[in-house]
Amino acid sequence: MTKHLDIFSAFISQTGFGDIPAETVSRAKLIIADCVGAIVGGSAEPEILAFTSSIKSSGTSRILGSLNLTDPQTASLINGTAGTVLEMDEGHQFARGHPGMHIFPALLAATESTPESVSGKDFLTAFIIGYDIAARIGLATSLNANMHPHGTWGVVGAAAALGALNRLNEVQLAELLNIASSLTLATSRKTMLEGGTVRNAYTGVANQMSHTAHQLLMAGFTGEQDGIGSVFGGVVSSGFDVEASLESIGTRFEVDRNYFKLHACCRYNHAALDALWILIDKHPELQYPKQIDRIHVESYFLAAELDDQKPRNMLAARFSIPFAIATTLINRSSKVHSFTGNALTDSATLALAAKTSISENSFMSAQLPDLRPAEVSITMKNGHNFKAGVKTNRGDWQDPYNNAQLKEKYMSLTARRWSHKTSDTVYNNIVSLDRFSNVTLAFDG
Repeated sequence: MTKHLDIFSAFISQTGFGDIPAETVSRAKLIIADCVGAIVGGSAEPEILAFTSSIKSSGTSRILGSLNLTDPQTASLINGTAGTVLEMDEGHQFARGHPGMHIFPALLAATESTPESVSGKDFLTAFIIGYDIAARIGLATSLNANMHPHGTWGVVGAAAALGALNRLNEVQLAELLNIASSLTLATSRKTMLEGGTVRNAYTGVANQMSHTAHQLLMAGFTGEQDGIGSVFGGVVSSGFDVEASLESIGTRFEVDRNYFKLHACCRYNHAALDALWILIDKHPELQYPKQIDRIHVESYFLAAELDDQKPRNMLAARFSIPFAIATTLINRSSKVHSFTGNALTDSATLALAAKTSISENSFMSAQLPDLRPAEVSITMKNGHNFKAGVKTNRGDWQDPYNNAQLKEKYMSLTARRWSHKTSDTVYNNIVSLDRFSNVTLAFDG
């Protein structure tokens, strides 16, 4: 057994609820609530409604935001896809992806299909472990530049969570991780830039494949001797940094380094939007977007890719800094309503997006992944120029949102499908998740 497999398997097998700091448990609860909000909010989108109606409603695993029950694999697929569609799910800047949404749907579906009740403590432990494995593989991996991170290392993290939930031994866990490594997707980065909405399903498929990995293991299938090293060290990536993946494992839990999103678009937009809000709050002239002559953004190279001034659909719009800047100025908001419905065809928004450009600042690029800087410069038709910059994104571990802001986000998203009473009950249950002897009851509302 290789070093990382040995240590990963021991960590999964030997970590119990009592080994996890109270503040880490609290952080995990916030992430779970965030996942629920993103899934329920996303379930109201037309393609998710159509997807849900197309499946066979028979089983024990719920589709959040719906009354439908189905098998665990299908529930994981739909919930994982719904949680991605609004671009509101939390993430991890060092892993460069979204571990929470790759773990929670699979884990929820698994707990609802087991013959025995799963306690809140066991659920939280499995979630934190799965998140940790996913994030550690992500931060140690140099994905091919043309690959999208969704649907890659997330399947291994979800499988780790299922392994912890099912109390597999270390030999079984190593085999499970090896099998799951081979079930990653050949994802395309172009999908997000071009508005290929199949990209939203990558996360759902990863959740679904974690169940397949567990089934294959139980049936006697095997993987490579080191699937993680092989797949993430040479197939989808130019290298896998073993030492980085193992740094402080068991003492530094990766849920503590996550970020939350309040802007309803790609994280690479957020620094620019944070800077924009500084300008909006400071300069009342920006209440009149027609008086703007031009807008220019400087940021790191990943953000500079998001330069589409006329996105073809709402997914592409969520990956467009010109659109994000324009719709925020027009709607005085960067929440979901500014990135759904008729926002994409609003003439004032499109006119302002056409005046917005972005370029890479190499000094800013060099500050990744610790910082995510951006500077926004707005020139008015009267010649006045307003400029503001930020070094990092709001909502990350360096500049966190408070709990009240996160609950307000959750309530606004779940309101798209749930009553206020249901939303509030489920949120309060999640905050008290470790007190539940049967965790599935926490999500009933």
